[in-house]
Amino acid sequence: MSTIIPRADPNQGCTKATCPPSESVYGYRPSLAATLIFLLLFTLSGCAYLWQGTRRRTPFFTIAMAIGCLSELMGYVAKLLLWNDPFSDAGFKMSVVLLTFAPAFYAAGIYYTLKHICLTFGSDFSRLRPALYTYIFISCDVFSILLQAIGGALASAAQDMALLRVGDNVMITGLATQVATLGVFGILAADYGLAIYRNRADLNAATAVLRQSLRFKFFLAALWIAYFAILIRCCYRVAELAKGW
Repeated sequence: MSTIIPRADPNQGCTKATCPPSESVYGYRPSLAATLIFLLLFTLSGCAYLWQGTRRRTPFFTIAMAIGCLSELMGYVAKLLLWNDPFSDAGFKMSVVLLTFAPAFYAAGIYYTLKHICLTFGSDFSRLRPALYTYIFISCDVFSILLQAIGGALASAAQDMALLRVGDNVMITGLATQVATLGVFGILAADYGLAIYRNRADLNAATAVLRQSLRFKFFLAALWIAYFAILIRCCYRVAELAKGW
């Protein structure tokens, strides 16, 4: 927590010319190679989502994923600022805010797919009407995004420890809401998957060719990998912020 105190008072005179990176808020200089690699990956990923979305006409999914990529991209631009100057206040604020809530947009895209997966395999096996997955989980996700954005804004603008703690707590609440939403979603998705397995002889006959395609199977696998990656990342972030900046 002590490393954030200089931040509340513009680094207390610390600059890259007068202080080592260990005295910065992160305590190190970001890796240039890693930053450039992730910057490139999120740029290419965002372009791929936009290209596919234009061809497939999936506006909500495309917008959610593209915003997530843009947030990550700008977050790694902030890492470049911190690589150049570990005491960059703009770099610190951008990295905290953008990299914290960017995965929430990916989560929204994942939530949206469950409705269409239910329609593909058969909606009769779902505990909820397919449309409810979209309304419930995306509403919770938007709420968590708002909390994280508000908390990040408060923390970024903080000039004293009291306001910083308020921003910190609001961000943690937003992240905790996101973790809880992801947890419930995962349980319902797993429950639906189990129901599909038990009733695999009675699935939607109209989509049999799609379900058996290798691309669709890879898509489902990618969804689960992305889901667990976001869940682990959010749990880590909650634990990280709970100990202060």
